[in-house]
Amino acid sequence: MDSDYGLPRELSHLQHARSLYKPHLPPCLEGTTVRVEFGDATTAVDITGASAISQSFPHTYGQPLAHFLRDTSNVPDAQIITQHPAIRVGLVFCGRQSPGGHNVVWGLHEALKIHNPKSTLIGFLGGSEGLFAQKTLEITDDILATYRNQGGYDLLGRTKDQIRTQEQVNAAMVACKALKLDGLVIVGGVTSNTDAAHLAETFSQAKCSTKVVGVPVTLNGDLKNQFVEANVGFDTVCKHLACLLFRWTLSSSATFARMLIRLRSLIIKYPNQFSSFQYYYFVRLMGQKSSHLALECTLQSHPNMVILGEEVVASKLTIFDITKQICDAVQARAEREKYHGVILLPEGLIESIPEVNALLQEIHRFIRQGISKDKIPSQLSPWASALFQFLPPFIREELLLYPASDDSAQLSQIETEKLLAVLVEAEMSKRLKEGTYKGKKFTAICHFLGYQARGSLPSKFDCDYAYVLGHICYHILAAGLNGYMATVTNLKDSLNKWRCGAAPITAMMAVKDYGRASGSMTIGKPVVHHSTVDLRGKVYEVLRQNATKFLMEDVYRNPGPLQFDGPGADSRTFSLHIQDLDYMGRIKELNAYLDKVRSIVKPGCSQDILKAALSCMSSVADVLSVMSSPSNGTV
Repeated sequence: MDSDYGLPRELSHLQHARSLYKPHLPPCLEGTTVRVEFGDATTAVDITGASAISQSFPHTYGQPLAHFLRDTSNVPDAQIITQHPAIRVGLVFCGRQSPGGHNVVWGLHEALKIHNPKSTLIGFLGGSEGLFAQKTLEITDDILATYRNQGGYDLLGRTKDQIRTQEQVNAAMVACKALKLDGLVIVGGVTSNTDAAHLAETFSQAKCSTKVVGVPVTLNGDLKNQFVEANVGFDTVCKHLACLLFRWTLSSSATFARMLIRLRSLIIKYPNQFSSFQYYYFVRLMGQKSSHLALECTLQSHPNMVILGEEVVASKLTIFDITKQICDAVQARAEREKYHGVILLPEGLIESIPEVNALLQEIHRFIRQGISKDKIPSQLSPWASALFQFLPPFIREELLLYPASDDSAQLSQIETEKLLAVLVEAEMSKRLKEGTYKGKKFTAICHFLGYQARGSLPSKFDCDYAYVLGHICYHILAAGLNGYMATVTNLKDSLNKWRCGAAPITAMMAVKDYGRASGSMTIGKPVVHHSTVDLRGKVYEVLRQNATKFLMEDVYRNPGPLQFDGPGADSRTFSLHIQDLDYMGRIKELNAYLDKVRSIVKPGCSQDILKAALSCMSSVADVLSVMSSPSNGTV
């Protein structure tokens, strides 16, 4: 081994205490017998793209859902697996590091050894590059000792990860065959699981015996759909960022506000001496294209304002509209003698602004053509050139950066918070000069929380969730499934009520991006789509109901530091609590009702029962046909 991956680490007292925590398992994963119930064949989440997806994935599209059952379940047609031959499984970290990733390794390793001590887990060193080069580390209890419940991806590491080109896919297949792997587990987010689906299809076509399994691990929280309620890492990151947000900005604003009230008479007498107490904090949060992190942190800490990328896309807000929106809020607060505040901005906001996104597309097209960045400004169309010249120099430089692997902008490098702070300051100065604003001079302080929580100790929820997903990966492989993602539903309830299963990755695919203007996904190419904030959903509705109060009343909330024990340790994100989920549970409930109808409406039943059943089923079929039509847009 040519690196320090997997070496024992010196742990702090807190890290050591966390390494001793042992997650529990839901009843359906306990014991050595695997019980799996298969549901109906799945379809694609994108109805209009179902045909294209099925053509691209002829071997792995339309596979059934899998539900893993507890030993007391009475399901006559369940598959019961009691024989567990020794198997070899490979695991690779793809995508950005996310708290909890190590526990997927731990859970899978433990499941392998429980069912057959001779089974082997092999980790690939350095992400997908390690997979292609066959750089491996056999996982053992001793190696895991200082990585259990720890943050980061230090155990195996990662690189700029993708398994996309034919050369890369072939290299992955060669590695799996050379190492005689029965299974390959890919840990990552939307892009990584898209790659996993393509890899599973290719392996199946080539009759490669290695089964591919995906695990939803991404701190962005954007790998959510009917089957996936939450992503490993999102809970931890939201709690850490909300705490940092309060400590760095909200607490300062709240303290300043209280001080201003107490010292009102002195401020009136000596206004200049107290000017430093009046700041607006512009804080950009990580999260890539979606605004899930920004929304959750807003609900946890109550900043004065948040601008979601999804709102900007839906309302087609220009950069000038956003600037005016913020300025109007500043002015409204000034009328109440409040000259401080906190404004949250998601990392992907810049790509959501229509004219800026169009400018980025032009720039990226020239970059792909090999035109040097110093010559690109002169090649822009007239309107794009005008916008480019309007922007501050630092933003121009950042927009010219080489795009990410998915052709989107390097969002972490574009200082949207500084851009808006500059534009708002200019507009407020203009209003002050014109006399339309009579308050004090606007002053902004900018922050970017983009890396602070990536390697943090995972929350109890993420420790448990990741560990359980690792066990599910073994169950998927024991059932001989290929191209599936490990899933857990009913996550907002206690762990012993979690429902464990697996869903085909192709059922999560679409051939277009949903609700975004970023153009980062190629139309016509099936991909696992990024989940964006649902502006018709319950979580967003909670934000809208409280937006005015957050803006005007300074109801800043201190969520406190991440708790590993005590009453706050089992808390979930607001998003998880508010959302009405458990899709897999409802599928099972629906099947139970259908089975009951079949048991009642049999040849020989009365005419009245038959007529009633026909009438009801006809009405249900008509309603569902309308709802599922492409023109309705319901998914």
